Amino acid sequence: MTLDGEKEETLRDDLKYYFMSPCEKYRTRRNLPWKLCVQILKIIMITTQLILFGLNNQLVVAYKEENRMALKNLFLKDYSGVDEDDYSIAVYTQQGVYDALFHVLDQASYSQLGNISVGPISYAEDEGGHLLPLVVCKRYYKRGIVEPSDDAYDIDAQLEHDCFPYHLKTQNQWKTENASFFSLEFYRLVDIEITFYLKGINLQSVRARELPDCYSFFVTITFDNQGHSGKVKVFMDIDSMSSACSDWKISGTAQKNTQNLLVFDVFVILICLASAVLCTRSIVLAVKLLQRFTRYFRENYNRKICDEDQSEFLNGWYLLVIVSDLLAIIGSILKMEIQAKSLTNYDVCSIFLGTATLIVWVGVIRYLGYFQKYNVLILTMKAAFPKVLRFCCCAGMMYLGYTFCGWIVLGPYHEKFESLSRVAECLFSLLNGDDMFSTFAQLKDKNAVVWLFSRAYLYSFISLFIYMVLSLFIALITDAYDTIKNYQKNGFPLTDLHKFLKDQNDFDIVEDGGQTATVVGYPTLCCCQRYVNRLE
Repeated sequence: MTLDGEKEETLRDDLKYYFMSPCEKYRTRRNLPWKLCVQILKIIMITTQLILFGLNNQLVVAYKEENRMALKNLFLKDYSGVDEDDYSIAVYTQQGVYDALFHVLDQASYSQLGNISVGPISYAEDEGGHLLPLVVCKRYYKRGIVEPSDDAYDIDAQLEHDCFPYHLKTQNQWKTENASFFSLEFYRLVDIEITFYLKGINLQSVRARELPDCYSFFVTITFDNQGHSGKVKVFMDIDSMSSACSDWKISGTAQKNTQNLLVFDVFVILICLASAVLCTRSIVLAVKLLQRFTRYFRENYNRKICDEDQSEFLNGWYLLVIVSDLLAIIGSILKMEIQAKSLTNYDVCSIFLGTATLIVWVGVIRYLGYFQKYNVLILTMKAAFPKVLRFCCCAGMMYLGYTFCGWIVLGPYHEKFESLSRVAECLFSLLNGDDMFSTFAQLKDKNAVVWLFSRAYLYSFISLFIYMVLSLFIALITDAYDTIKNYQKNGFPLTDLHKFLKDQNDFDIVEDGGQTATVVGYPTLCCCQRYVNRLE
């Protein structure tokens, strides 16, 4: 065999080995599939880590939500347990405003909170050990005269801001000392805001064998009269922040369990690093093989390999695995910081861990793709994606048009169209056939023009998107699926790379002078090409 023949056979053997499945590589050269073993171990460890963190996160979220509900029941007069829209309660009389306001201040007294609350919660203290006072503020127009009967008003739109501190241990004098503050002129009043700080301890984490967190609750109660519509909305916003308790003592296994979790997180990071290194090594090897294959074709056939053949070497699955490894490493570090009480934001950590787990499990499809009966989903998605993307761009323009139109016309009359995001969600729900009747029924026929427009708007959207757009969308995917099934039955068209691997060296040599190659493209997944020689 000549030197060129030996180079060709060596290149062919290396390419065949690179594109083998892990099992085929083991049977050929008895090399253990390290990447596959690492990926299996990584899936198990990351999923276990996610479950453990998710259970702990549920306890934290449940504690915050239950405290929010408890504080609303403690401080809001006649709270029913269910918020009205985006506010908690509403009052409609002047006496109702005074009763609700004084109820908050009475409940906020130092002795009252300790006697009525069933949870471990108390007021925050300053550095000197003194209780931080509540702060009561009101905003109102500087000057104003309103005479509705005469259709007359005189308002100075400049806002004034008055506040006073409500000291928790001197609550008996606050009404007499601030009588003028509570002499409210409701036509000038814009809002009243009460702010105070509470402290609590989440003891339920002890059941999960973890150290309890200490919480600070920043509570703001707002009496909103900006609309001056006869309805005062009462909002209660609670921002919570957790931190490590400064002085604690606990007996049992909580401390040991926390240390075990930290060790487990370290192992997860090491496994992810090993996975990222192995995938990076495979990418480097693929680039070198691509360079060898490109050089071979250029030197022997004076041709470039097609884009699809190049994409065969640049495996997107490896990039996906590396991204998941980086996300898992960052998430694990954040989780360790949370367990060490150096970080309190569970949401960011859950996003990193959740996304990493999602990508890891999606990556399993790569190994199923080695079996012909399991790779239909991947091939169909790959074939349909360009057409589906172009189709969605066109359909998206119509969808945006309906979104803006529905918001501006139906927004004032229908709760599902109050904001652009809610309109988009409502239309997407209608697109999938959900909640149709209630969307029609919730718009009353008080305004005949808007009611008629809403019917034309909803009927046209449902008819256009369900019967036409969605059907065409499914047809594109079905067409790609039929194409893949036909190729699996009759064989996929061969690219230059596939011909070379099958030792079919019937490539056309493109010369500078006499012959050229006419390219006829197959409308398929790959850039399969048929060359027909002809003399010019």
